[in-house]
Amino acid sequence: MNTVRLRVHIAPVGFEIDRIIVPAINMRADKVWLIGHSNLSADKARPFLEKIRKTLAKKNIQVKEVTADRFRLFDIVKTVKEIIFEEQNNDVYLNVASGSKIHAVGMMMATMIFDDRSNLHPFYAQAKEYHHTKISEPQTSGIEAIHDLPTYRIQTPEKKHLEALKILVDNGGKLKKKEMAEIAEHEKIIVINAEPGNHSQARFASLDKNIISPLENEWGYIKTEKVGRNRWIHLTEEGNWASEFLI
Repeated sequence: MNTVRLRVHIAPVGFEIDRIIVPAINMRADKVWLIGHSNLSADKARPFLEKIRKTLAKKNIQVKEVTADRFRLFDIVKTVKEIIFEEQNNDVYLNVASGSKIHAVGMMMATMIFDDRSNLHPFYAQAKEYHHTKISEPQTSGIEAIHDLPTYRIQTPEKKHLEALKILVDNGGKLKKKEMAEIAEHEKIIVINAEPGNHSQARFASLDKNIISPLENEWGYIKTEKVGRNRWIHLTEEGNWASEFLI
């Protein structure tokens, strides 16, 4: 069993070079994940990413690249969360100074999702000099200091609630309550202990108590409404946002 813990950095790429390279070298990173903009044709920071990649490679630091929409907070959160999950057996250092303000918020939010944050180390790389330059040149140079940042836990829905959200997402954001109950039972999100004659009623009761009530009343992620003879379950706008990075 391999018990070696790697030092892994996550760095969104904006218009900075030293703020990624210097911490990676000084903190002896084994691997750096670079997050570029998902719209490659509109990514003005692409030359910075390529220069960072080449410099780190010369220092024998492994580089991996992913993309996220730099203007969509939850896309950034989801991307960072997926990297953290993949690197869960390593020490992960999150560089909140290398990208935009949206990147910084997304990076910190991603750390808050995890119960065990002992391997997560967000940090802020304070630049030595700030420049008012053209967009084709780095905005800062040098590193004055690296400041460790604390991590906090935010409350997230239980696993069964996230599984129920995924059912709604997979069905276009809305579903009849009867269909939701059938799928939830089949996926063992709810468990029914009732006589055959009472099974349908017990299934609805379990869905209401264990899934619908928490998601609607505690989280505000869904809403229910009656249309004709059917009851429908809809994702709310907040539910849509949450589903982007929680599932």
